[in-house]
Amino acid sequence: MIRRLLIAAALATGLSATANAALPADADTLRNANDPDLQASLEARLGELSLDSRVAAGQLSVALVDVTDPERPRFAHVNGDEMLYAASLPKIAILFAAFQRIDEGKLVLDEETRDLMTRMIRQSSNSAATEMIHRVGRDYINDLLRSPEYRLYDEELNGGLWVGKEYGRGSAYMRDPLHNLSHGATAFQVARFYYLLETGQLVSPELSREMKAILGDPAISHKFVGGLLAAVPGASIYRKSGTWRDWHADSAIIEHDGHTYIAVALAQNPRGGEWMEQLIVELDGIIMETPVRTAGL
Repeated sequence: MIRRLLIAAALATGLSATANAALPADADTLRNANDPDLQASLEARLGELSLDSRVAAGQLSVALVDVTDPERPRFAHVNGDEMLYAASLPKIAILFAAFQRIDEGKLVLDEETRDLMTRMIRQSSNSAATEMIHRVGRDYINDLLRSPEYRLYDEELNGGLWVGKEYGRGSAYMRDPLHNLSHGATAFQVARFYYLLETGQLVSPELSREMKAILGDPAISHKFVGGLLAAVPGASIYRKSGTWRDWHADSAIIEHDGHTYIAVALAQNPRGGEWMEQLIVELDGIIMETPVRTAGL
């Protein structure tokens, strides 16, 4: 209840993150969870895929979070705070804002609304995303992302999730203040989104479960899905991707063989989709090498 009141108050007054405000607790948790072994493994696998030069050129950002034990996450990244155009991936922010509206009683989670959100996520329907933007409110989405409670777009962290344009033709109505992007993301902030979701901190535990269910059963089998299901057919994937011209993005919570992890990749290169199909197999291999820690689960 306190969380809901804080969010409502912040949005009603148009508050955004202040320059010197402390990071939300979950952001501190992930920042402090940087694991040297996981980091070394990530960098080694990128080198084996000959993607280290792409990382150095700023064409690729990756975040990996082992949340098998959610109270003790292990985090690694490259270019995690670099903001890139993310195409349809920021539709997860529309989903989040819709569930915040549902929690406030401003939107009803009926069959028609659930179907609209499911098509927006699983089929990446642009018309469904635009309809949800209208129902939620254009300004509301970015106000929520910048709210002190969540700060999923944070100027102190070089940005994050941003939705400043309807999906389809037309002009942007609100580009992000740091990079002038209409649909943007950083790998770190997308990883935070999924960490909040996985730990039941996005709106509420019950509504976090509802959002995660909508992210399941992806209908588009490319990038992470194509690569992982070819290698690990039994994996469960809760995912949102994005593609536009040379920009490619993918993000997911992945569960199998007793492990749960978050993977995020953003790229600006014509071959970005191919990179992600190969990369997810390597990221999965890193996590599977780690013994499952049962304490605290």
